[in-house]
Amino acid sequence: MQTSESGTYETLLQDVRLLRQDILAAEVRHAAQIAAVRPRHRYSATNLVHYAELRAHDIRDLQRRLSEEGLSSLGRTESQVLAGVDALIATLTRLAGQADGTLSRTPDTPDGAELLSRNAASLLGPRPNSRPTRIMVTLPSDAASNPALVRSMLTSGMDIARINCAHDGPDKWAAMVANIRAAEAATGRRCLISMDLGGPKLRTGPIQRGPAVLKVRPSRDAVGNLLQPALLWLGAPPSDAMAPVVPVIPLQEAAWAGRRRIGEKIRLVDARGSRRILTVEKADSDGCLVSVPKTVYFVPGTALSTRKKSAADDDTAHVGPLPAFEQSMLIQRGDILVLTRDLTPAEVSADGPHRIGCTLATVFADARPGERVLLDDGRIGGVITGVAADELTVEVRRAGVNGTRLRAEKGINLPDTRLSQSALTAQDIEDLASVKQHADIVAISFVRSAADVRELLRHLDDVQDHALDVVLKIETVAAFESLPQILLEAMRWEDIGVMIARGDLAVEAGFERMAEVQEEILWLCEAAHVPVIWATQVLDTMARTGLPSRAEVTDAAMAERAECVMLNKGPFIDDAISMLAGILTRMQDHTQKKRTLLRRLRAWDLDDADSGE
Repeated sequence: MQTSESGTYETLLQDVRLLRQDILAAEVRHAAQIAAVRPRHRYSATNLVHYAELRAHDIRDLQRRLSEEGLSSLGRTESQVLAGVDALIATLTRLAGQADGTLSRTPDTPDGAELLSRNAASLLGPRPNSRPTRIMVTLPSDAASNPALVRSMLTSGMDIARINCAHDGPDKWAAMVANIRAAEAATGRRCLISMDLGGPKLRTGPIQRGPAVLKVRPSRDAVGNLLQPALLWLGAPPSDAMAPVVPVIPLQEAAWAGRRRIGEKIRLVDARGSRRILTVEKADSDGCLVSVPKTVYFVPGTALSTRKKSAADDDTAHVGPLPAFEQSMLIQRGDILVLTRDLTPAEVSADGPHRIGCTLATVFADARPGERVLLDDGRIGGVITGVAADELTVEVRRAGVNGTRLRAEKGINLPDTRLSQSALTAQDIEDLASVKQHADIVAISFVRSAADVRELLRHLDDVQDHALDVVLKIETVAAFESLPQILLEAMRWEDIGVMIARGDLAVEAGFERMAEVQEEILWLCEAAHVPVIWATQVLDTMARTGLPSRAEVTDAAMAERAECVMLNKGPFIDDAISMLAGILTRMQDHTQKKRTLLRRLRAWDLDDADSGE
């Protein structure tokens, strides 16, 4: 007579066997895609298909019932889906009193975790001695001319240098590479080079510049008391460390500032008609450092005099050319914003609809009414209400309470629009010549579909470029939704990886969804045994200011589950690299992918004699 317990096992066994049937049916349906990948990726492609089918089912109730019986709930089967299912079937078969089930895992079945580890080493270099996760760092433009900066980043813990091809150019990229190779020779540390293709630029167009004016103001406390006079440099830019921290005002009479003496007073009437006195604090042959205790507005032609009344040529100079003021549009909720194909600098006006250019022409053919438009990292959001050949009319539905300033060259995201523009632009194809010459890894930006991957691989020669590895930057909702197909297409290449580019992806998916989206990408890539680079704003405040926020330290610790973490540039990047390396080193004893590692915690030792009284 069958017990209720064995009946429970039989019911579970039946449900798991049905799940297995669906998984194998998916493998049959996608047999052609699996067969098209490289032989070394064949098992990974099969496992990816198995995992995608598993996650197409809602098995939460099945997981609950399995857990209640103390059995595997299939929650950690990413790297070996069918083997995990078959191991569960074998256990349930014995518990139900039936003949032993047969495991799909044989001595020849690859170990999924080992496959991922090998793929990570092949793409990203050997695992560092002290931590499981590599560190990638975006190089600033200064890396082309400052070998010491590159060497310092390498000694701090950088494993991979990232060059963004959206900035600088071939000459600077070559100089950066030369400095990396010199730093390798000096430190004995290996550093891979990743070069990101710029991709299609979907940004706001130019805005008319405002008047040429420079405002300088002193520091004051909350009640207006002077804390520090404003400092500025008159004449030719100084060559010492003062240059980057004080504004420089050129003069029409180039030699005038070099004749000034410390303590001398310089008088002027600024653009508002306010009289001001500058005091010379430092002088050399090319210019002088001056201080002023009140706010000053300088415009080209402003007269500077060293005497109260005299206007002798030797005593007077005039401000030279100044950069025009960068204007912005104040966008309010309910406003109408027109995106136009015309890239003529837009006028700033408080009346009527705002108009600004859009740099990607295909948008005007692809967009449809009702689709969302997000600008400047989602600070401004709206819905398309009208589409014309050269214009999109957008009703603004999200902006700051007091409005949000929209400036030139800010990002535009259209998460609902199917863009026909390839992720590989004509400029990207041209830049591939430099990438092939210098890089170990090429990263394709704004990939949206398997067709984008296919286009990139078409421009890579299987023989000549086989050593150039490929990273897919997932930064659009379209890419996230097509990720299984994208990975299967990429597996036609030798070494591949995925970058979770969380900036644009968070804007498109919505910040409230970002946590689950990045988790799902990690899971799917683990199923495909594809290494992941966790990117965007990791220790960003630390790199920019020297002090991290609490939230970003936690974020950096979570990044340990990826095979690589990317830091962006900043004046305190060395400190950020060192901190990240320390966090990753400590976290390796606590987590491994989704698995919590239960190492001994000495902090909670109840038998410690010193912990009581």
